[in-house]
Amino acid sequence: MDDRGQASAEFILLFGGIIVVVLLAVHMYNKYMKDLSGEIASKEVREFNGELNALGKYFK
Repeated sequence: MDDRGQASAEFILLFGGIIVVVLLAVHMYNKYMKDLSGEIASKEVREFNGELNALGKYFK
């Protein structure tokens, strides 16, 4: 039985799982910031939301 690739496969699965969790967290945080935008109208929130949307182009 060939076990040489098992560590690599586990690393790829672990890395993929971490990426999925991070993307879900960013998506939920983006929705949270949009909900707060009606209550908090500050320049920092708009800039941060714009940066999150710019990053979203790379994951769609």
